[in-house]
Amino acid sequence: MLWSQDELKALLKSAENKLVVIEFSAKWCGPCKRIYPLFHEMSVQYRNVLFANVDVDNARELAQIYHIKAIPTFQMFKQAQKVTLFSRIKRAICCYRSGSLSEPIFELCGTDAKKLEEKIRELM
Repeated sequence: MLWSQDELKALLKSAENKLVVIEFSAKWCGPCKRIYPLFHEMSVQYRNVLFANVDVDNARELAQIYHIKAIPTFQMFKQAQKVTLFSRIKRAICCYRSGSLSEPIFELCGTDAKKLEEKIRELM
């Protein structure tokens, strides 16, 4: 469980070239409760990927910094850069980060564990 921006930055730095998958969720959220066992199972299966959780109620600053609008939301990072996010928001968005990075960041529909796992495999 991550509580602060400093903890998240330390995790991303320690990951080096590994994929990092962050789940933004809340204890009271039904869809979060349903996908958590699958998220945990993936963390055991994919040992070369780092998995972490942020409770948006206990880490409001992180939820704000990472623009969490719906939960659960899964954001993925590689070399400390966000590469994709996966949310239950019922629309698909492709946007470009500001600054020098011109790679698209995709927001995918649904908390479909199969889609999440496909994205993890793609980015490993």
